[in-house]
Amino acid sequence: MRSLVVLLSLLLLPGMAMAGGFESLGLTGTERGVYTVLIFIIAYGFVMAEEFTHLSKSKPVILAAGIIWANAAVLAAQAGVSAEDMHEAFEYNLKEYAELMLFLLVAMTYINSMAERNVFEALRSWLVRRQFGYRKLFLITGVITFFLSSVADNLTAALLVGAVVMAVGADNPKFVSIGFVNLVVAANAGGAFCPFGDITTLMVWQAEYAEFFDFFKLFIPSAVNYGVPAAVMYFAVPDEQPKVSDEAAVQLKPGAIVVCVMFLLTIVTAVSFKQALHLPPFMGMMVGLSVLMLYGYRLKTVYRVEGDDAFDIFDKVRHAEWDTLLFFFGVVFAVGGLGYIGYLELLSSAMYDGLGATTANILVGVISAIVDNIPVMFAVLNMNLDMDLYQWLLVTLTAGVGGSLLSVGSAAGVALMGQSDHKYTFFSHLKWTPAIAGGYVASIVVHYLING
Repeated sequence: MRSLVVLLSLLLLPGMAMAGGFESLGLTGTERGVYTVLIFIIAYGFVMAEEFTHLSKSKPVILAAGIIWANAAVLAAQAGVSAEDMHEAFEYNLKEYAELMLFLLVAMTYINSMAERNVFEALRSWLVRRQFGYRKLFLITGVITFFLSSVADNLTAALLVGAVVMAVGADNPKFVSIGFVNLVVAANAGGAFCPFGDITTLMVWQAEYAEFFDFFKLFIPSAVNYGVPAAVMYFAVPDEQPKVSDEAAVQLKPGAIVVCVMFLLTIVTAVSFKQALHLPPFMGMMVGLSVLMLYGYRLKTVYRVEGDDAFDIFDKVRHAEWDTLLFFFGVVFAVGGLGYIGYLELLSSAMYDGLGATTANILVGVISAIVDNIPVMFAVLNMNLDMDLYQWLLVTLTAGVGGSLLSVGSAAGVALMGQSDHKYTFFSHLKWTPAIAGGYVASIVVHYLING
């Protein structure tokens, strides 16, 4: 929200920006330019109110993107900019979105395939039947979420492990409340040290501001970010034993292990395409998708006669998180349109030139606790900042873990509030914000000590 306030305060200042290698219009002080900013703020207000309105977040943002670019086109024509130059700016955003969308679509398809093969349900069943005490389960679910979110997105990891917390803590609201706070912090921290763990981390990798293995320098800072609040919350977890469960073991469907291995090999392929062949990572992911499609054909033809449900790969694609993918489309084009008009240059001057890179990058994490980190990071990437690797890793860390400060700061927190049956709320999370903020500060300090 602070970023929007800064943006509003600079509306009447003239500016000239360079975003994505093309020259922006520098028409931020015009009435039509101010109008586009207000459209974006209104649209994002609907996004933030999604929990109450139940209006999918993609709908207002896509509409805003269309309105913003329509106004940008009119401004470009009035400024005498050729249609070809405007198309260059537009197509830059299209390229950015297409690469990330295809990458994420493959990852989501693999996650859906593993879920359909009972991989995650079998893990949940095993944890429930082991009869761990609440404190031990608190540690186990947190650690699993931390590492799972490094290869799956934080939302998926939090929901999958959240089902375990709900199952064993059905009669203990206090455990569910603390357990869900723990999962949100673990999911966001785990996604920060691997390009596959969070969209913002993936964006930095694909923008080539850091190499794939550079992100693993954030492993210890991310672990500290999770470990500090977890250590504080641990002593508030009930030192009790949950009720004995008589749940039967869930069996993996045929091919479950093979699909898991294929997902890991697909990740290796994507990294290899980027590192060795200098091709976009999404191409490696698409190769992995083709292999999954061929293996799905084998599952469909071989195991169907044994009573197994038909494995339809297009059904897995259909159940991808399309609202998230389309929301990302709206964000890329809305922020890109504002950048083309000239607002990202103003925001860059206010934050990075005025405050310095370190302070600005730390502030990015605080902003992402209120405003989704995707538009924040996309704006940062399009400011054409001259930062070294340490600073790019810092903003990757802060944007990834900053959302843990509030329950509404990340998709994982919002989703778990809906899953918790009112046991985990905004205020139950807010109670632990000081401990989470301690982890946020500690992770930044550790990053400086190790990587600075």
